[in-house]
Amino acid sequence: MGQSGRSRHQKRARAQAQLRNLEAYAAQPHSFVFTRGRAGRSVQQLSQDVRRVMEPLTATRLQVRKKNSLKDCVAVAGPLGVTHFLILSKTDSSVYLKLMRLPGGPTLTFQINKYTLVRDVVSSLRRHRMHEQQFNHPPLLVLNSFSPQGMHIKLMATMFQNLFPSINVHTVNLNTIKRCLLINYNPDSQELDFRHYSIKVVPVGASRGMKKLLQEKFPNMSRLQDISELLATGAGLSESEAEPDGEHNITELPQAVAGRGNMQAQQSAIRLTEIGPRMTLQLIKIQEGVGNGNVLFHSFVHKTEEELQAILAAKEEKLQLKAQRQNQQAENLERKRELREAHKKKSLAGMKRARTRTDGDSDAEDPGAPLEAVGAGRLEEEEEDDAEYFRQAVGEEPDEDMFPRVAKRRRQGGPPGKKQQEKKQRPVSGRGQGGNWRPPKPKGRSQGVKTKLGPRATRRNLGQPSRRT
Repeated sequence: MGQSGRSRHQKRARAQAQLRNLEAYAAQPHSFVFTRGRAGRSVQQLSQDVRRVMEPLTATRLQVRKKNSLKDCVAVAGPLGVTHFLILSKTDSSVYLKLMRLPGGPTLTFQINKYTLVRDVVSSLRRHRMHEQQFNHPPLLVLNSFSPQGMHIKLMATMFQNLFPSINVHTVNLNTIKRCLLINYNPDSQELDFRHYSIKVVPVGASRGMKKLLQEKFPNMSRLQDISELLATGAGLSESEAEPDGEHNITELPQAVAGRGNMQAQQSAIRLTEIGPRMTLQLIKIQEGVGNGNVLFHSFVHKTEEELQAILAAKEEKLQLKAQRQNQQAENLERKRELREAHKKKSLAGMKRARTRTDGDSDAEDPGAPLEAVGAGRLEEEEEDDAEYFRQAVGEEPDEDMFPRVAKRRRQGGPPGKKQQEKKQRPVSGRGQGGNWRPPKPKGRSQGVKTKLGPRATRRNLGQPSRRT
């Protein structure tokens, strides 16, 4: 049997190709499209339509809550590789669009004078062409009339170009270009026309009947006697199915394009169908940074050189005050840290002195003996109890080997046991009126018999209950 599956070299090549695709995808520009403030239902839908234009290099299911600030969005955008923000907002007077470049700016603010949603554009068309496969690749950006009239015009063109990945005309695959985004600048009104189109490529030089045969939907020929009637006269076709083509949209294809009849080095027509949304924009101002900074350009407010110098001086003073506050805060933190260290050392020294005084004070409470000493003391007390009981029961002193701990203490001249102390402290008068009371003698054995029995065996032989608890 042959080896099934891919070979080692095929797996390695596949992994390398996937890695290259991931690196290429990460190098492309990505965007967030969302609204801020009370935008309203129409502006919310407009943001969804603009997000549709920016696909697939945008967050399709992005949700921004009211409590999320712009700093939160910037913090999230860094790890995700997001390079642009498109923020829509609404005021009492107009709707605005902010185009931000991350992470250092600039920020372009546009006023949306007019806009039309996708649903309105599609409903106004007689035949529209829009499907999901068109949004698998970014659109082709076309800038018109962006002549070098000023720095703000160049900056606008650069910002729009950086929104989408660059295209190499020598290696680009024409099958990946399914949409077109047109931004036209009108120098007279200083407005921008934002249009979004779907691209369709059809062959030219054929009759209307042949074009109908090349389409995916086959025509109805039930009323025809022969197929030649369809090819020769185009019977059964309406005039609207044949769109006029001319030199403005006919070109020679450098490579084969998906579609019937679109072969390489053949004449084909490029047709555009608007799919929305539409917007008419007007540049208001350009700022440094992300949302805040110096105003580089303003359409309505023009300042003199003295005013600009005063603004710069005020900003410089504000920055100096901010740096001074930061230095003061750093000094306060250092001072507080030193105070905490000094207080800690002082507390440790006080605890050490208190411990020394406690060790030198004889009236201080004894912390107690260790567990080993406590256990040994209990054993000695038990042997002392057994030895005392033996004395009372037998009337003689026990042997040393019966109770070694008691004998050892007696040889060392240590303090008497618990029973000996009680015997010494017992008053002279015993039971009754006399002081000659003695414990009763055992009945089983005579006093003269010497035995070497342990305490437990002695109790069993004598029939006495054990006193050990």
